[in-house]
Amino acid sequence: MTDDTPPPLPDHDWPDFPPGLVWLVGAGPGDPGLMTLQGLHALRLADVIVHDALVNPRILDWRQADATVEYAGKRGGKPSAKQRDISLRLIELARAGKRVLRLKGGDPFVFGRGGEEAQALVQAGVPIRLTPGISAGIGGLAYAGIPVTHRDVNQAVTFVTGHDQSGLTPSALDWQALAKGSPVIVIYMAMKHLAQITGELLVAGRDGAEPVAIVSNATLPQMRVLETTLARATEDAAAHGMEAPAIVCLGRVVALRQVIDWMGQLGGAPVRCLDPLGTGDPRQVS
Repeated sequence: MTDDTPPPLPDHDWPDFPPGLVWLVGAGPGDPGLMTLQGLHALRLADVIVHDALVNPRILDWRQADATVEYAGKRGGKPSAKQRDISLRLIELARAGKRVLRLKGGDPFVFGRGGEEAQALVQAGVPIRLTPGISAGIGGLAYAGIPVTHRDVNQAVTFVTGHDQSGLTPSALDWQALAKGSPVIVIYMAMKHLAQITGELLVAGRDGAEPVAIVSNATLPQMRVLETTLARATEDAAAHGMEAPAIVCLGRVVALRQVIDWMGQLGGAPVRCLDPLGTGDPRQVS
């Protein structure tokens, strides 16, 4: 063991990572501490790590020294690897006898295309293993002090994506049903089409004064939180430079942040609070 080799994980019945297997692992929403121990175990055994754009580079520091790292990020509006090419590369590496770690931000099976990659691998006869991760729609909001469920507020929550394979707002979503049936709606990848999404929800009958939170770079030191309302969300997001990657949360649970803003209480990254209850009294807090 060299001086720069990290100490082994505690004894446990850790899963095997044989050559030729692709292990899909969720790296969580950004904070390296939210990586699971099983994911860390896989990272330290992998021969090749194929990672997404939203994986914190600091996590890669935990790999074994001779592991190869390949970037396969997909970011809207920027040159990105095609999904088919990523799947074919995973198959190629596995067939070459490599221990392949497919490291994905958040959870691979929550708007992460993990299911597509798993299908392609299985159809190609490549063995797989999956380790879930903390999804940004839960963990990212928790870092912002927003519980996605609270028994005094909501008994259901709906997770949706802000765009489909074409890059447009999903045409299959029934906004009328969502607006009427879900007290809390959490939207991934919504920034590009925020005006259309908020417009659909308003037309469907949601109150324009309903609280909305936009959490950018969730769980990272540069995390920013904008509290606004459904009617003002698009305008306020533009005015305050809120950018992707971001999670958007609509519902009364957003107002609970004024009590549960634990990062603000600990002197965490500054956030901006903008009239979350529609009082007409914008203010900035830390």
